[in-house]
Amino acid sequence: MADLASAIPSEFRMISGCEDEQTSADVSNVASFQLPDPAGRAGGACTSTLLNILYADKRRPADDMSFKDVLLKMRGILDDKGFTQIPQLSSSRLLDVDTKFDITPDGFSGTKRAVMIGINYVGQNGELAGCHNDVLNMKEYLMDVHEFEEENMTILMDDGVHNDPTRNNIMYAYQKIVRDSQPGDVVYLHYSGHGGKLQDQDGDEADGFDETLIPLDYQNSGQIRDDDLLKYLVIPMQAGVFVTSIMDCCHSGTVLDLPYNFRGDGEQDQMQESDGFDYDNVTNLVGAIAVGAPVMDAVADECCTIS
Repeated sequence: MADLASAIPSEFRMISGCEDEQTSADVSNVASFQLPDPAGRAGGACTSTLLNILYADKRRPADDMSFKDVLLKMRGILDDKGFTQIPQLSSSRLLDVDTKFDITPDGFSGTKRAVMIGINYVGQNGELAGCHNDVLNMKEYLMDVHEFEEENMTILMDDGVHNDPTRNNIMYAYQKIVRDSQPGDVVYLHYSGHGGKLQDQDGDEADGFDETLIPLDYQNSGQIRDDDLLKYLVIPMQAGVFVTSIMDCCHSGTVLDLPYNFRGDGEQDQMQESDGFDYDNVTNLVGAIAVGAPVMDAVADECCTIS
């Protein structure tokens, strides 16, 4: 994969709450839902566990931690609470997992931007309880510890205050941050909501399924496939942009289709190539974009602005 850096120019690091085949511990404990593939317990387990490590008592840790430290601490807390989910770290680069964990890397020189999405599916069957809290708690952490400015943060929540996390609004927000971000910038992406799986359409998934994000209006507009996120968010982001993504949803282990993965299960010591990563699919998407496939094709639902 010698040309991977040119195919995916920016540095993406994603922490997800579980493996592709696992359901998240971030949903209500209800017997059955009409949303796709929901299961688990109430509580925002991935986000709250991460904040327990990074922002306990609203203070940053006294000592630096590595990515490996963070994931193993997350797994330990989840295990203590009776959850089986295994946190994952995936990346666009082969990363030494003993590297210091930081959302703002050393040498940062640009603007800090964020897109944060929390979907409780208010009024729908399968309504969640903690996704808005996840976003608001992470927003406080980013502003307090990492000095993000509110004017550079896009918040989508179905709370009657912010713009709704519809499919169009989510895709517009992702594509807008791609357009706005420049080399030296730091980007933080957060998604708390339902995740799902759909039958793979183009043969690029080893297990035969695309992992998905489930927008508020999925029944009318459909789900957001990992292929969409790869094409419109990951590949177009410029070189020199440092991206951290937290995916707190079911089936999220490879939802950005990144080439390298580390399982926080205490057994894996280093990052390795993701199972079934399809380099040909990435290069085909790069080629399609180069010959004119649209990058900014989504339109926001509300006057084309998101705040």
